[in-house]
Amino acid sequence: MDFPKLRDSSRMNQSLHSLSSLPNDSIYKIGAAIIYMVCTGRKDITGDDWGDIFADSINGKHLASPVGIADVVKDNIGWSLKTVKVRDPFNCKQIRLISGRCSPDFSYGITDPHEDVQKTGEAVIAIWNSRVDIAMSHYHPCRTAVLIRDEELKKFCFFEEYLEHYNISEFRWEENPRGNLEGFEIKSGIKRFVWQPHGAQLTVITRLPRIKQCFQLHSPGVVDKEKFLESIGYTPEWVEIIH
Repeated sequence: MDFPKLRDSSRMNQSLHSLSSLPNDSIYKIGAAIIYMVCTGRKDITGDDWGDIFADSINGKHLASPVGIADVVKDNIGWSLKTVKVRDPFNCKQIRLISGRCSPDFSYGITDPHEDVQKTGEAVIAIWNSRVDIAMSHYHPCRTAVLIRDEELKKFCFFEEYLEHYNISEFRWEENPRGNLEGFEIKSGIKRFVWQPHGAQLTVITRLPRIKQCFQLHSPGVVDKEKFLESIGYTPEWVEIIH
């Protein structure tokens, strides 16, 4: 949905696109960057790759060290970048977003996370909320930018959502047979979180929004190494043997 007309709309940051509505030029830049990687032999893209690609597509900056959970910034706007791989990005309804390390031991001194599962789960969400606070204290608004990709790096889906605090009291926590903690919405019974004691990793289960952008790439394939080196005028003199 586009921004509404407001009397004080001149105060709005005009560099911010509508949620999940990247300009076509940005989509073309994202596609070109991925095609380049595929043509040079890459078989997948990492989270850092996605951060570089997205930052370039919006003329932003990919931070070397995240601020809270803000990875990419532009002016006073921040984004947390996530990419996940699924079989069919175009028809995907729900994904799991790995949202970083939340350690109740380090943050709250909870040495045995299984002793009081509810207390541990509440501590995990409190840590997440604090990381969101850090990002928002430096950048506003803050969004999550998600790129869903398929195995062959041909089909993609992009969407955004606002970074949010979670109401700790709205979730109940249970331990599953694998020893991981799962957080459920009390009102609906829907599972929203998985937290793994080993590694303290929090996963947020996210349903895709109605507004998203899907695109498909048509890559010419991997560039022949010898032809590429010839095209740039490579000679053995480019390699200097020191020892």
